[in-house]
Amino acid sequence: MEHGEAQHQVIGYGTYVLVWLGLLVFTGLTVALAGFHWGKLSVFSVILIAAAKSSLVLYFFMHLKYERPLFRTLVLVAILTLTVFIALTFVDVSYR
Repeated sequence: MEHGEAQHQVIGYGTYVLVWLGLLVFTGLTVALAGFHWGKLSVFSVILIAAAKSSLVLYFFMHLKYERPLFRTLVLVAILTLTVFIALTFVDVSYR
């Protein structure tokens, strides 16, 4: 393969179906947890489920699994930066 050519990984339909079913399960879990009122733990659990769902989408549907380590590291840095901003927003709102 020459320099500059992209490698295309072939992912079977079975993998996509399993990931889709996982996303459906996580969505159902989110809806089920919406009925419970656990205070601040409710928000944390829903955000944790949303992070798991976004990880599945990034990893499989956006093919992050097959990217170079540098690109994966840059995506991780961007996600961690966003996480810090969201955490600081929650801390600010909770102490008002």
